[in-house]
Amino acid sequence: MPRPRVHDLDRVLDTAEHLVAEVGAGGLTVRGLAEAAGVPNGTIYHGFGSLGALLGQVWLRAANDFFDLQTELVDQAQDAQSAVVAAADTPAAFAERRLDAARMLLTVNKDKLLGPQLPTDIADALIALDKRLVAMLVRLSLLLWDRRDGAAVEVLTTCVVDLPTALYRRALATGLVSPDTRRRLDAAVRAVLAVPPPVHYKTKD
Repeated sequence: MPRPRVHDLDRVLDTAEHLVAEVGAGGLTVRGLAEAAGVPNGTIYHGFGSLGALLGQVWLRAANDFFDLQTELVDQAQDAQSAVVAAADTPAAFAERRLDAARMLLTVNKDKLLGPQLPTDIADALIALDKRLVAMLVRLSLLLWDRRDGAAVEVLTTCVVDLPTALYRRALATGLVSPDTRRRLDAAVRAVLAVPPPVHYKTKD
């Protein structure tokens, strides 16, 4: 079988991203994806090796683009608190560019979608994504408090991960996030940041 054309593989990735956003983790098959993308089944196996590997590529592509945008928005912020708000608001900003990708990242369970039998290179790349998130949280913590300890990073996790998931997940399941919801997130993040993380002092034995 001839090597699949690059635009065929891109179309398969785009189609898979849309279908995952629409039907969730368990509703995708090779036959259904190939039919929706307008390619033979063999294109998927020859281009990606397996459906699981393909879905890993879909997730990695979306997540890396998300983190690229998040970094860009944080870099543009005028002060430390605004940088945290920008990082937290990235799912809504990303949805304005790529709604299917944003819906997938925020509403689909990654572990159920990808499963345990991923190729090593994709599994390693997913670990690298986790490190990107931690690096962003540490960066923001240093900006705010010149700290990188667990208590400080936990507060940033609340702001950048927990609050956007709570406020944006339902909205992204059906469409874009409303301006009012984005303003509520802004207010919620700033309220959390108004209470600095605790300082743990070591006591002498």
